[in-house]
Amino acid sequence: MVKRVVFSWLCLILVCLPMFAQIQEPVKFKTEWKTLSQNEVEIIFTGTMDPGWHVYSTDLPEGGPISATFNLDKIEGAELAGKLEPRGKIIDKMDPIFGMQVKFFEGGTAVFAQKIKLTGGKYEVAGYLQYGACNDENCLPPTNVEFSYTGEVAGAAAAVPAKQSDKGKEEVQKGLSSAQTALTPLTLPASDAVDYWTPVVDELRGYGEEIGQESYSWVYIFFAGFIGGLLALFTPCVWPIIPMTVSFFLKRSKDKKKGIRDAFTYGASIVVIYVALGLAITLIFGASALNDLSTSAIFNIFFFLMLVVFAASFFGAFEITLPSKWSNAVDSKAEQTTGLLSIFLMAFTLSLVSFSCTGPIIGFLLVEVSTTNSVIAPALGMLGFAIALALPFTLFALFPSWLKSMPKSGGWMNVIKVVLGFLELAFALKFLSVADLAYGWRILDRETFLALWIVIFALLGLYLLGKIKFPHDDDETKVSVPRFFMALVSLAFAVYMIPGLWGAPLKAVSAFAPPMQTQDFNLYKNEVHAKFNDYDAGMEYARQHGKPVMIDFTGYGCVNCRKMELAVWTDPKVSKLLDDEYVLITLYVDEKTKLPEPVKVTENGTERTLRTVGDKWSYLQRSKFGANAQPFYVLLDNEGKPLNKSYSYDEDIDKYVEFLETGLKNYKK
Repeated sequence: MVKRVVFSWLCLILVCLPMFAQIQEPVKFKTEWKTLSQNEVEIIFTGTMDPGWHVYSTDLPEGGPISATFNLDKIEGAELAGKLEPRGKIIDKMDPIFGMQVKFFEGGTAVFAQKIKLTGGKYEVAGYLQYGACNDENCLPPTNVEFSYTGEVAGAAAAVPAKQSDKGKEEVQKGLSSAQTALTPLTLPASDAVDYWTPVVDELRGYGEEIGQESYSWVYIFFAGFIGGLLALFTPCVWPIIPMTVSFFLKRSKDKKKGIRDAFTYGASIVVIYVALGLAITLIFGASALNDLSTSAIFNIFFFLMLVVFAASFFGAFEITLPSKWSNAVDSKAEQTTGLLSIFLMAFTLSLVSFSCTGPIIGFLLVEVSTTNSVIAPALGMLGFAIALALPFTLFALFPSWLKSMPKSGGWMNVIKVVLGFLELAFALKFLSVADLAYGWRILDRETFLALWIVIFALLGLYLLGKIKFPHDDDETKVSVPRFFMALVSLAFAVYMIPGLWGAPLKAVSAFAPPMQTQDFNLYKNEVHAKFNDYDAGMEYARQHGKPVMIDFTGYGCVNCRKMELAVWTDPKVSKLLDDEYVLITLYVDEKTKLPEPVKVTENGTERTLRTVGDKWSYLQRSKFGANAQPFYVLLDNEGKPLNKSYSYDEDIDKYVEFLETGLKNYKK
C-alpha cells in the first residue's frame, strides 16, 4: 500500500507539463446561413477539434472557462430570435481545476446555432462567435469566428439566400504563422523610431525553443510506476515470496543456467501480466473514459471510500484478500503444467496473492495517468511498475548469495503497512476534495483539508516514535534510527502546513489541496505584481529607464498561470529579479474591456476584428511571438527583441531563475 500511495503522489505531480512557443490551432470553425422559413433563418457554427481538446458550451459560471457567446457588430432588417443554442452531445461534469461544474463538447465536433428573424426588405447581419477551448494542459485565449451576411426579403416571398460580404467571408480558422501576418497598427509606442510589435519568431527560434512534450511526460510516468513497484517490494505481500521463489527456481533444476533462465522468464511474465492489464483497462474504457474517471464525482467518492477501507485494513482492523480458490486454482494448474506456461502461471499466482498490497497502488497509477488522455500512458506506467517488481527475482537468481543478506520478515513490515495506511488516508482526502467541489458541499475547503492533513501526518510521526500502537504492533519500546528520522520528516511536514491555514501558498502540497479560492481566511500578501498592464506603456517605461522587460501573457481563467505566480514568483530569488531587474508587464488575453473602437487586422490573408483589450494582447502574442497558449513568458530588450527563449508552465524554480538570469546577461551584453 505504501508503494501505491507514494506512486500516486508522484503521478499527481505530473499534472502539468511545459507548453512551448508555437501556435496551436486545435479547433477549426465554419459558418452556414440556413433558411428555416420565409422569415426565419439560422446561423450555424460547426467546429472540428483535435483529439484531447474540447470547446466550452454557453452560460458557464463566472470565474470559470470562457463561455461560447454570439456577438453582433451590425444588424439591420433582422432581429435575434432566442439565444445561442449548443447542439449535439454535451458533457456536463465537475472540473477540479476550475472547481466548478462545466459543460463542453469533445470528441471531434462542436455545433452552435443562432436563430435570426428577418423583418422584411434588405438585411445585413455581421458579428462573431466567441468561444474558449482547452485540453488537459492548457487553454487558448478567447477566439472569434467572424461572419457577415447580406440579402433581401421581398414581401411575402422566400428570403433571398444570404451572401457573405467580402470583409466577412465564411471563416475556417487557419494557422497563425506570424511570417504571414500583416500587422495593422494598433496602439504603437510613443517613439516613432521603435516598433515594439515587429514579429520576432525567428529570433526566438535562434535561442532554441523547446520542441515536443509528450515523450518528456512519458518518462515521468514510467519512473513514477517504477518507484511504485519498488515500494511494492517491501510490503508483506511480496517481500517474503522473493527468497522462496528464487530458491525454487535454482533447486528445481540441476542446471544452474536453466534455473537463472527460468527466473528471467518469471520476471518477464510479471511484466507481461501487468502491461497487459494496463492495455486492457485502456482498450476497454478508452483514453477519454479514463480521463472522465479522474474528474468524475462518483468515481472520486468511490476511490475515497476504497482508500479509507484499505487504510483501515493496514491499521489492523481486518484483512483484505482475494478468494483463496482463485489463487489455489492457478497454483494447482501451474503444478500440473511444465515449461513456460508453468512459469507464467506462477507469476500470475504472485499477482493474485499480492493484490491486497499492489491493488491500491495500481489503482492510483491508472487513475492518475488517465489525465494524460493517452492510450499509451497506463501501459507505460504499468511497465515501470512491473519491471521494478520483477527486478529482484532476476537479480537474486543471478547472485543467489545475496539471498542470505536479505532482511528477514518481521515487525518492520507491519510498520510499513501502517505507514502506508496513514498515507492512503491522506490521499483519500484528495479524492473526496474533488467530489466536494463537484457537489458544492463546501465541507472540505482548503483550510479544512490542510487541518486534516496536519493531524494525519502528526499522528504518523507519533506512531513512528512509538507513542501510538495498533493491533499488530509488538511491544518493542525502542525506536530505531530510521524510524526516528521518518518521524522527524512527518512531524516537520505537519508543522510546515500550519501557515497554510492562514493562506500561505504551500508549494509542496499545491497539487493536492483544494484551490486557493476556497480559503475563507487569507493573510498572505507576499505576491509579485506587474508594473504595467499595457504593453506599449511598459515598453516605453523600460526604454526610458534602461531596463529589460518580461512579458507575462496570462488569463483570468488560467489555472497554471496562478500556480506559477504562487509556486515560482514568490520564491525570493525570482521575486527579487522580477522586482529589481525587470519591468514586468502582465497582459490578460481574456480581458473583456472594450477597445475605444474595433480594429481590423489581417492574418494569413484573413481580416479579423479586435474588439477587446484581450483580443489585442492575444493578437500581439500570435503575431509577434508565434504562440497562443498561456502561461507564456518572454524576455525583451528596449526595442522588443528577445533576450532568451520563451518559458511556459514549469514550476522548476532553478530553471526559472536561469531563464531570468540568462536574459539579464544577454541584455547587459
